[in-house]
Amino acid sequence: MLVRAKLVTEMDIAKALERLSMCGGRLGENLIAIGAITKDTLERFMHRTPREPENILATGLDESDLLSLMLKLVYVGRLQTVRQFGDAIKLPYNIILELVRMAVDRSLLQNLGARSSDSLIDLAYTFTEQGKRFVIDAMNRQHYTGPAPVTLDEFTDQVNMQKLTNELVTPEKITAATTGLAFDARIMEQAGPALNSGRAMLLYGPPGNGKTTVAQRFASVFSDVIYVPYSVMVEGQIIRVHDPSIHLPLQTTSIEDEDAFTVVRAQSYDARWVPCQRPFVITGGELTLEMLDLRYDTTGHYYEAPLHVKALGGCFLIDDFGRQIVSPTNLLNRWIVPLESKVDYLKLHTGKTFSIPFEELVIFSTNLEPEDLMDPAFLRRLPYKIEVGAPSKENYKKIFVSECQKQAVEMTDEIFDAIVHKVMVDKGLELAAYHPRFIVDQVIATCRFMREAPHFEPRFIDYAIDNLRVRQSSAKKTTQARV
Repeated sequence: MLVRAKLVTEMDIAKALERLSMCGGRLGENLIAIGAITKDTLERFMHRTPREPENILATGLDESDLLSLMLKLVYVGRLQTVRQFGDAIKLPYNIILELVRMAVDRSLLQNLGARSSDSLIDLAYTFTEQGKRFVIDAMNRQHYTGPAPVTLDEFTDQVNMQKLTNELVTPEKITAATTGLAFDARIMEQAGPALNSGRAMLLYGPPGNGKTTVAQRFASVFSDVIYVPYSVMVEGQIIRVHDPSIHLPLQTTSIEDEDAFTVVRAQSYDARWVPCQRPFVITGGELTLEMLDLRYDTTGHYYEAPLHVKALGGCFLIDDFGRQIVSPTNLLNRWIVPLESKVDYLKLHTGKTFSIPFEELVIFSTNLEPEDLMDPAFLRRLPYKIEVGAPSKENYKKIFVSECQKQAVEMTDEIFDAIVHKVMVDKGLELAAYHPRFIVDQVIATCRFMREAPHFEPRFIDYAIDNLRVRQSSAKKTTQARV
C-alpha cells in the first residue's frame, strides 16, 4: 500500500526488510530509520480516514446496482427529497443527483418540485408506475436496503491499515486497563508481548479466577479508531458487516492537533464507513462451525458476516473453550490456516471463494486442561499461553476488602482468617477470585432475610461457604473409594 501510494519505493522496502532481519523491530520503524519516510507521514498514512468517492466510478460499484439500491431505499423509507436519499444511501450529493437524473431519464421517478428551498437537494420526487414495477422487481431480486456497500478491495485495504499491531502496548497501558483488579504481576508481563504481536493467546486455569474479565481488560488497552463498512459487495453479492451491538460508533469532532489519531477528524470522509472503537466479540458454548461462515438470508438474498469478520481490527474471545457444541478439534482445524497466515477464506452460495485479512486478536479461554483439548501441532500455533490461576492470599484479601467496601460491610483480620480456614481446610477448596463477592452477597442476603444489618456472623459465613460446594453423600464417597 505504501508503494502504491508512492510514499516509498520497492527498493526502500527491500532495504528496510534487510535491516529488520538484523536489528528487529517493525517494518515502519526500519523505513523511518533508513530515511525512506518520516514518522509523521507514516502515521498519517496508517491512520487515514476513507475519503468519499468523487463520482460513481470512484465507488467501484456498477451504476445500475447503485440506482436499484437508491430506489429500494426510497420505496421502503417513503423518502421524497434528494437530501433524504443521500442520508439513507450514505453517498455524496453529486452522486445522488446523478442517480436521480438517471432515474428521471428512465421514467422511474418524477419531479414534484422543491418543498422548502430552491436547493437541488431539497427537490422532491415520487415514483412513476414504471418506477414502482422496477423497484418491486429489484426488491424481489435482493431485499437489502441499507447504505451503499464498499468493494472487497477497499475493505481489505482498510482492514490492513487498522491492524491491532499498529498500536504499541506499554506496561503503563496495561496497568491503567487493569486498575481495580488484583492478580499476579507476571500475567501483565506475559500479556504485553502477546498483545503487541497480535498473535493468538490462550488463557487457562481453574474456573472463577477472572479469565474473561482479564481478557476484556486486555482488549481495552487498544484505543485507536477504526472504520467499519455497513456492507461489502463481492461478485455482485452484498455482505452486511456493521453490527450496532458490536461496533460502538464515535461521533466526529473538530480537533486542532493533527497528530491526535485516536480522535475522529471532522473531515469529508466516506459515510459508508462507521468510525468505531475496536470491537470486542465474546462467544461461548453456543459457538458452531456455521457461525464462522457467511450466513445467507434466503428471503432477503444477502449475507450476514460471521462473528470473526465483525471482530476484524479488534479482539475475538472464545470463552469456555472446549464446551462448545462443535468439538474443539473441528474448531481448531477451521482456524489453523487463518491463525498462521492471517488470511481467511469465505464462500458464497454461488460457489465463489474469496479471501479476507484475519487481522484480529483471538483469545481462547478455558478451565479445562489445554493438552486434553488440542494436539501439540495446534498448541504450537498458540505462541502465548498464560495461566490465570488461583489468587495468592494477599490478592484474595484485596478482593475481599474491595467487595466489603462496595457493600459497606466491615471485615476484620480475624473474620478473613476464619473464612480462609473454612474454605481451604474445612472444604478442601483452592482460593478463587470469585469467592469474595459470592460470600459477601450470600451473607448480605441472609442478613436481609433475618432483618438484621449487614454483618459477618459465623453461622452466616458457614451458610455461604457451604454453597460453594455441595455436600457429598456418604454412599457416593464409599463408591468412589471402591472405584
